[in-house]
Amino acid sequence: MIAKQILVPGRVRHPPTDGWSWIDRRFLREHAGRLSHEAIVLYFFLAAVSDKDGLSFYGDASIAVRLRMTEGAVVAARDELVAADLVAYRAPLAQVLSLPVATLQRRGGSLAAFGEILRTLADPSSSNPPRRSS
Repeated sequence: MIAKQILVPGRVRHPPTDGWSWIDRRFLREHAGRLSHEAIVLYFFLAAVSDKDGLSFYGDASIAVRLRMTEGAVVAARDELVAADLVAYRAPLAQVLSLPVATLQRRGGSLAAFGEILRTLADPSSSNPPRRSS
């Protein structure tokens, strides 16, 4: 039996405060758009099979069979999730992390979500992006 040890104690996930899923809706809003299809599928798989601390010890071969991916695609997807700070990995354990806190920045005298600023930068034709109503 594999001894489980929390890899990042300060990032143990907790159920979201709203909604009904262990998948925090912020994953879709703030992170999924930057990830490959394989990384999104792997994230959902790891979230589904992990324990209350987000830990899973499925091997790459088992994951590949279940997700109908090659082992190389599993490794690449996991590396992508690690680089995005969504998963920690130290063989044989993977830990689905709590989502990083969204960064806020002052803009025009008010706070703007980091994602809004990035969307503005990505779409230079948008000189006045729509503001969120509070």
